[in-house]
Formats: sequence, C-alpha cells, structure tokens
Amino acid sequence: MGTPEFAARSLATIAGAGHEIVRVYTQPPRPAGRGQNPRKSPVHELADAFGIEVKTPERFREADVLADFAALDLDAACVVAYGQILPKEALEAPRLGCLNLHASLLPRWRGAAPIQRAIQAGDEVTGVQIMQMEEGLDTGPILMSEIVPIAPDDTAGSLHDKLMETGAELWPRTLAALERGSLQAVPQTDEGVTYAKKISSAEARIDWTRPAGEVGDHIRGLSPFPGAWFSLDTPKGAVRVKVHFAEPEKGEGEPGEVLDDSLLIACGRGAVRLTRLQREGKGVMGADEFLRGTAVPAGTKL
Repeated sequence: MGTPEFAARSLATIAGAGHEIVRVYTQPPRPAGRGQNPRKSPVHELADAFGIEVKTPERFREADVLADFAALDLDAACVVAYGQILPKEALEAPRLGCLNLHASLLPRWRGAAPIQRAIQAGDEVTGVQIMQMEEGLDTGPILMSEIVPIAPDDTAGSLHDKLMETGAELWPRTLAALERGSLQAVPQTDEGVTYAKKISSAEARIDWTRPAGEVGDHIRGLSPFPGAWFSLDTPKGAVRVKVHFAEPEKGEGEPGEVLDDSLLIACGRGAVRLTRLQREGKGVMGADEFLRGTAVPAGTKL
C-alpha cells in the first residue's frame, strides 16, 4: 500500500527481491497538470508496469473493501505513505500484520511531514524505520531501523531521496527476517515524542525576525515544495519569490533588510545569503542569474 514516489521505490525493491505481491493499493487517480486530467499515482503506474493488480478505494473503511482485503489471506501487508488510515480490521487481516515504513527515528516526528520537520528543527540525524502497525499514529513497535545523517546542505528534496533509497533497502532484510521468525519488535519509548504536523501554506512565508540559522533551516525544510517565500515590490507590483537555499552569514540590520547587492538579508540575529531563488512563473536559478532579471539593491525591505 502506497502512493507517492517514495513508496514506488519500496515497491520496486520488494518486487525485485522475489516476493509475491498479490495486489497493490494506492490512492485513486487525481486531477493534475494544466489540463487537470486524472493522473495515476507513481505506485499505480509502477504496479501497472509490473502487471500487478491495483485497487484504488476512496475509503478503506468501507465494509466491502475490508472484506475483499481479508479475502486475500495475506501473510503481511507493506505500507509506505499510503495516505489513508487503516482501521483495526485491516491491520489484523494479514497473518503477520501490517508493516509500515516511516521516515524518522520514532518516536521523534510521528505524523505527516517528518522529513521537512526534521530539517526545520535543525536535527543533525534522522532515519527510516519499519514498524508493526497498530491503531495509534505511528506508535507501533520498531522492527528494523537505519540512521541517516542530515548534511548542512540537505533540503527536504535531497533528504527525501536519501531516505527513500535507504528505506527501500530495509524491506528485503525485514521480510526475510519476518519469514525466519527472527524479527524482534522493540516498543517505542514514551520519551522524546514529537509530531510532524502537515505543512500549511500559511507557514511558508519567511519570518525574517527569526535567527539566521532558523531561517536557513526553514528554507531548506520547505525546498523544493511548497517553497519558503517572501514578497518583493517591483515596478510592476508585488511578486512572490521562493527561496530554495540560503546560507547563514554575519550581518546586522533590521529584519528583512537587504544588506548588500548580492542578496544578504538581515535576520533577527545574523543574516542569510540567498543562493537559489524562484520568481513566480519562472524556474529555479542561482542568485547571479536572478539578480540579472530582478533588481534587489541594498536597503530594500522584504
């Protein structure tokens, strides 16, 4: 069970390891692109390529969906970013239960956006874990784990790709140990629990009153999507500019003040140098290219 690219990588690895996959569950096709035509999820497209049966129920809680799932008589179900909460009846249907791949070191960053929240919080390490699912939100015991360092130049996009690959490689080891009966379930501790709430559009605007390190982490944690942004006044009116990377530097001024002609912006403490930007309707570009098309002189207030 899964939907985005993160889950598709796991599907490819499990299939490549020789396990019998009797069915794939994923979210229904959704409108996408300029024409808003229905588009299959990455997991759906990959399952089609592998010739695996696909089901796309809108609600997994419906009685007919649950009965059909139970009738599969599964040994286990592998769940990766499916996008639906599985009820107790589904969790208990497979003989060995449902296993879930989560992109954090639980109990830190339970919930919807663990990759973004880890970077925004300034964490130096994160990881991937496969847990035995239970009814609580990411509360099940841990079966397999792998630590992944967070580099200073990691964005949510680059860290996503690292965790996607590392997480996918956990599945063959986990399923082999499950078949041998050698997996040891380790209960999560009650200490250090944090929740990775879903990213809201409202929080994407950059708050220049925060310290430079926090501003930089905020920008990296929202890159490439949805993208941290600021509003810039131009002769043709205000435009929204997304920042995809910024480096903390020394500098003093009013928060949001441009301190030089190379996009050094004052923060509540220190300053950040904007190095990758995207004006609305344009592609991502380096600071030099951006400034050739958009003037942001020293003294500008963002």
